[in-house]
Amino acid sequence: MKNEQAIEQLIISSLQNSYGIEVAHITPLALGADANALIYKVQTPDQTPYFVKLKRGRRDSSANLQLLLHNAGIKEVITPIKTVDDQPKLYVQDFTLTIYPFIDGRDGFSQSLTNTQWITLGKALRQVHQLKLPASIAQSIKQEDFSPKWRNKVKSIYATIEDAIPSDEIASKFLTSLKKQKSVILQLTDKAEELATIITEQSTDFVLCHGDIHAGNVLIANDGRLYIVDWDEPVMAPRERDLMFIGAGIGNVWNRKQETEQFYAGYGDTKINQDLIEYYRGDRILQDVVEFYEQLLSDNVGYKDHEVGYNHFLAMFEPNGVVDIALKN
Repeated sequence: MKNEQAIEQLIISSLQNSYGIEVAHITPLALGADANALIYKVQTPDQTPYFVKLKRGRRDSSANLQLLLHNAGIKEVITPIKTVDDQPKLYVQDFTLTIYPFIDGRDGFSQSLTNTQWITLGKALRQVHQLKLPASIAQSIKQEDFSPKWRNKVKSIYATIEDAIPSDEIASKFLTSLKKQKSVILQLTDKAEELATIITEQSTDFVLCHGDIHAGNVLIANDGRLYIVDWDEPVMAPRERDLMFIGAGIGNVWNRKQETEQFYAGYGDTKINQDLIEYYRGDRILQDVVEFYEQLLSDNVGYKDHEVGYNHFLAMFEPNGVVDIALKN
């Protein structure tokens, strides 16, 4: 993206001209893993805070979807603030800019949900899955195709791993760990491949799914309210696309039986296709393995980020972690 000063000036002028918001302070936030998005906290002269997201491209439909969800009564979705022209987003140069009220809180990785909050999450996700989308929005949302993308990339990694050149000590340790876990990771690859063949022959209803409803995308506000955030990758898919996250242990949280029970107390009775749950959990692990590989073998990522990524990779294989849970199914 452009240099930081130019980006910040673009945001300041856009908020002033298109939202009527005067910016006194602007602070970049290190949130999310999207290389094409920048996140900022801005404050007005009277200290009113706002959350600003600037994403490369002009095809982002997430703001329209969030507005639709909120207007449908799903209050756990934060509605974007509209421009002076009554638009939920702003196209500026080659970016999409959205702005939201700034909510102080912690995500589900750093704060456990209470029983009440689990029930709230279940109810909210059920509402999302039951929502009928207008054609104009539905056509812009990705359709699940059970792509072999991550399986193929994992196979490619192991086919060429001896030629990989680590950029630092952490990357070297990662390659050693990746080789050590080869049999486990390829077991998950084979399992996902088998399940993909089974589920593509099944008749399954597609619903609107958040697509990435892990603990990091659940915000618990300081006042106890719960919000589902980061709607950048919605997908029309079987409901198991979202439900697989509950009890999956991603990030070594959300892996307790009581949490799952409370979630479904809110979500309500539903027939769950276990093949789909197992497929999605395995496919997500393979995606993470590929993304860790690309991050940790990159010269464009600092040593500190390499260390964080490596520790996250190791955590995947801990007892009752995401790999352990996926293989128990």
